[in-house]
Amino acid sequence: MTEALQFVVITGLSGAGKSQAMDSFEDAGWFCVDNLPPELVPTLVDLFRRTGSKVDRVAVVSDVRGGEYFSQLEVLLDELHERGVEFTLVFLEASNEALVRRFKETRRRHPLAGRGSVIDGIRKERGLLAGLRERAHLVIDTSDISIHQLKARLNEDLINHTRRTNIVFAVVSFGYKYGIPIDADLLFDVRFLPNPHYDLRLRPLTGLDAEVRDFVLASAGTGEYLERLFPLLDFLFPRYAAEGKAHLTIGVGCTGGRHRSVAVAQLIGERYEKQGYYTVVRHRDLARD
Repeated sequence: MTEALQFVVITGLSGAGKSQAMDSFEDAGWFCVDNLPPELVPTLVDLFRRTGSKVDRVAVVSDVRGGEYFSQLEVLLDELHERGVEFTLVFLEASNEALVRRFKETRRRHPLAGRGSVIDGIRKERGLLAGLRERAHLVIDTSDISIHQLKARLNEDLINHTRRTNIVFAVVSFGYKYGIPIDADLLFDVRFLPNPHYDLRLRPLTGLDAEVRDFVLASAGTGEYLERLFPLLDFLFPRYAAEGKAHLTIGVGCTGGRHRSVAVAQLIGERYEKQGYYTVVRHRDLARD
């Protein structure tokens, strides 16, 4: 594929937000096709690779609505890879509870439920999609995010970063008390650092405030920790990029996700942004009480 053409394949669980994701690409002016049968993916790619094509950004949704043909998607993606066609595979998922709630709210039947329940269809679909999830460049769990947050995530990680030539590094701070980010590739625990929460002056602030950031970075052990962490990331980042990975999520966790993890995640993002990497910093639990 020529460098002028960006090609995104969106798949994932029914009810996880694929239609809303497609809306984000359409709003940004991409050529979009929903419910594209897998066997037509190579045809579409060849169409826009032709000399004179004025379409340079394409996003398609392909999922289990394709019926028996959907099983061919992994094979066809392998063929594209062998032909040197670059693409980004986005996988959307959500918890069973969230999916069941959405199907009940919309009164839709799950496409794989048959005569069974919604949860039966969800479990069957998870099994069918396991291979695609494993090879996805970007996995987004939509269980606890709104449509607007999903669109913002796609804009930040993919859509607004046009003509991407480098891997995207997402640094996510979080609180262990609220669970580990499901899409994290690397996890770093900073709960061993002194906790600003126990300083009544700092407690209402966050790691984005200078007072908390200075407290965390000046704490005993922080400097020594960073002296070990940065060489590891310096070693890993170019190797992940060379391997062809399009997106890597680094999770940095503390207890509540408001102080230590925020300050350290912000520092990591700033450091590698200055080195020329495309980095995105998100603070998942910053607004929690």
